Amino acid sequence: MRIYIGNFTFESTEQRIRELFEPFGQVEEVTIVQDRYSGRSKGFGFVEMPTADEAQAAIEGLNGNEVDGRTITVNEARPRTERSSFGGGGGGGGRGPRW
Repeated sequence: MRIYIGNFTFESTEQRIRELFEPFGQVEEVTIVQDRYSGRSKGFGFVEMPTADEAQAAIEGLNGNEVDGRTITVNEARPRTERSSFGGGGGGGGRGPRW
């Protein structure tokens, strides 16, 4: 089961996150989301645990706890919503040509 973890320090490592979750069961994978330009942590990521029971125990045991001076958020990860490939935004205001 995939778990979201948010609001951890930017200095937190995958090993630190793994150590938080291991008391609740096996940790298959830890992913820290990083800024694509700077490579710096964005302060959130995902943990993959093999069973729903272990994952639920981790969520209940860790959500709202203070870790390294910050109150972390831990919950079941939701599937990512698809983004439109057409950037949106902009718009001419609908008044016709500007000349």
